[in-house]
Amino acid sequence: MGERLQKILSQWGIASRRQAEQMIIAGRVKVNDQVVQLGARAIPNLDKIEVDGLSVKPEDRPEHIYLLLNKPIGVISTCAEPSKRSKVLDILSIELRNGKGIHPVGRLDADSTGALLLTNDGRVTYALTHPKHCLPKTYQVLVEGHPQESVLELWRQGIILSGKKTLPAQVKVLKEYNGTQTFLEVIISEGRNRQIRRIAERLGYPVLKLHRTAIGQIKLQLPGESVLPTGHYRPLQHFEVDFLNAQIIKSQFC
Repeated sequence: MGERLQKILSQWGIASRRQAEQMIIAGRVKVNDQVVQLGARAIPNLDKIEVDGLSVKPEDRPEHIYLLLNKPIGVISTCAEPSKRSKVLDILSIELRNGKGIHPVGRLDADSTGALLLTNDGRVTYALTHPKHCLPKTYQVLVEGHPQESVLELWRQGIILSGKKTLPAQVKVLKEYNGTQTFLEVIISEGRNRQIRRIAERLGYPVLKLHRTAIGQIKLQLPGESVLPTGHYRPLQHFEVDFLNAQIIKSQFC
């Protein structure tokens, strides 16, 4: 039977699964000289696989790269964008942009800033975006108004969004500004579309700014160092890569 083609291309570091699916849909992928459709399977060590007319093999897999970017506001977290809006990959050096298969892991809204992982390791992308895999992410959130403790407790317990209750969250007040704005720290373990913004709006305290500071143990500020500047990126430390590898193992049991 073989494996799904998008899984193979992801494991080989050619593209993320989502990117591989789009490449297949666009007719850019062949198996044994035949253009395939989404859902096609292949045997990695037996079948001939081509992308854009070039043969790809397991030994062509590039060295795994793991980066943390402090995403600026207005930059989108997709690789392909029909408009001319700035993308996170545009921030990378030309060397990293070309032929490395690097892609963002998950997304941050264009209006949001902060920690965003970039890699060409499809295993990491799959593990961290698996719907059953709960990885805590930490945000600093500035909201309008001054939410009472009872309101924050509702947020902590979970809010119904699109007919489904959100998972419990950690929410605490960091600072209040004359009763007109409140600075919160929010830690969530799921990533529904615009989740924090939608919850805050539902509770009556719209988000003014949203900044992600950490993805699990991967943080914008390493111990003893300054915060990674906005628009800059760095390679992950060994302990952070070990953390990602642990997430891969966890995802196998989801």
